[in-house]
Amino acid sequence: MSETEQLPGVEVPGETPEAICAGVAEKFGVRRTEIALLRVSGNVLRFLFPAQLKKVGAIPLSSPSVAARTARTGRSDLFNAFTRVKHLSVFEVVKIGEPGADSEVIQKLMSAPIEDPNGHIVGVIQVSRKAEHPCGAGADFTTHDLRELESVAASIGRMMPKL
Repeated sequence: MSETEQLPGVEVPGETPEAICAGVAEKFGVRRTEIALLRVSGNVLRFLFPAQLKKVGAIPLSSPSVAARTARTGRSDLFNAFTRVKHLSVFEVVKIGEPGADSEVIQKLMSAPIEDPNGHIVGVIQVSRKAEHPCGAGADFTTHDLRELESVAASIGRMMPKL
């Protein structure tokens, strides 16, 4: 994808995970710290973004995490009451982003698989809304939002070999 190309509805100023995630954050009206981009690497998912999570570790595909389930099943999902969903919260305690946001947790989440042109799952993109309490997390994600994320994931899939 050249610098002038776009993801559906998302201007991407480059081909880096940072640039892609900045465009996705803008599209969905969330902070960059509320986007996660992961790549399938053997039997685990590794973070491409945010950079702070690259060093923290990987998510086994066999784990109960939402990202792993998305990669295993190839199905997108959304959760507007995410704190009630069984998930790996270890990555939520890593400090990323703005000072003062340390007490925020994921309240709402969308997760979509990323397929390469051959239909193989090569990654996962997630968009979240974080806040200290559910009432501070903003609007619920809609099925329309999820469809748009799936469209973005399809575009990312064509770029994944370069990332």
